[in-house]
Amino acid sequence: MIGHRGAPGYRPEHSRSSYALALQMGVDAVEPDVVVSRDGVLVVRHENEISGTTDVSTRPEFADRHTTKVIDGVSLTGWFTEDFTWDELATLKCRERLPDLRPSSATFDDEQPVLRLRDVLDLVAEGSLEHGRRIGVVLEIKHATYFASLGFDMADLVATELREAGWARGEHPLTVESFESTVLREVREHGIRSSFIYLLEASGRPFDLFSAHGKAALTYPQTAAPAGLDALAGTVDGISVDKRMILAPDKLGRLTGPSPVVADAHARGLKVFTWTCRPENRFLARSLRTKGDPGEFGDYEVEWQMIRDGAPDGIFVDHADLGVAFFRR
Repeated sequence: MIGHRGAPGYRPEHSRSSYALALQMGVDAVEPDVVVSRDGVLVVRHENEISGTTDVSTRPEFADRHTTKVIDGVSLTGWFTEDFTWDELATLKCRERLPDLRPSSATFDDEQPVLRLRDVLDLVAEGSLEHGRRIGVVLEIKHATYFASLGFDMADLVATELREAGWARGEHPLTVESFESTVLREVREHGIRSSFIYLLEASGRPFDLFSAHGKAALTYPQTAAPAGLDALAGTVDGISVDKRMILAPDKLGRLTGPSPVVADAHARGLKVFTWTCRPENRFLARSLRTKGDPGEFGDYEVEWQMIRDGAPDGIFVDHADLGVAFFRR
């Protein structure tokens, strides 16, 4: 059971209290996403554009940093971590990304500072001692090709941080994952002892391979097909798939799974994770939504049971207590 960005069903994602709550609720691991600051510090944010998850838009001293960039082929407007030093980012406070959907979590807005990767690694190591069990980190590297274009070597930054924090030689359960296989290979070449997991969207192509090969690059669905999995075997330890690739909803939103993707990967010696199990109506297939608001819980246990029937090795959840209770019973 993996606490997706901590326990963001209850606290702003990637905040200290989000991670601490996930550990308290019994997760096996937590998942920090890492981007980079202007001075090369690994920062824990879901994206490098931070207007929706921090108070940066309210800070007049940073108004001139507002800009538009193209990230992995998508135009985004806002404030970006690579335009700030770490000392500047450390003054920002975390905010709930989905305040309309999770108003209770939003009551914790503007209370907790943005974290570095080192902060999360130390928090989890200390939490393992406090809770009396080995708790891991599933570290997701974001936008490695984009950051490389700015002169940042994400693999080297990550490897250096893991060594300095005491996480590089198997001291703690570690998984490194990314939607780009290139950076996974580069981190492995640094000698980091970890499981390496290739993230797969339900559509589209990985930006690193698209940048190198254009439309000749395999799509994510092609990579999840048997021939694509044949090519992955021996290069990574597993895949992490969008839950839709297991649930296989039809055009009317009815679930037809579990699909064979987990069994196909297991047959090739690959582990399988899936993301993200959330109970709210907004995130469920149409056939499982109740008549309540988007933030109300729908018939999520029907979806979660199908995922469990598919037998993945790791499951990402936003509500750690619900995930632990359901998937371990």
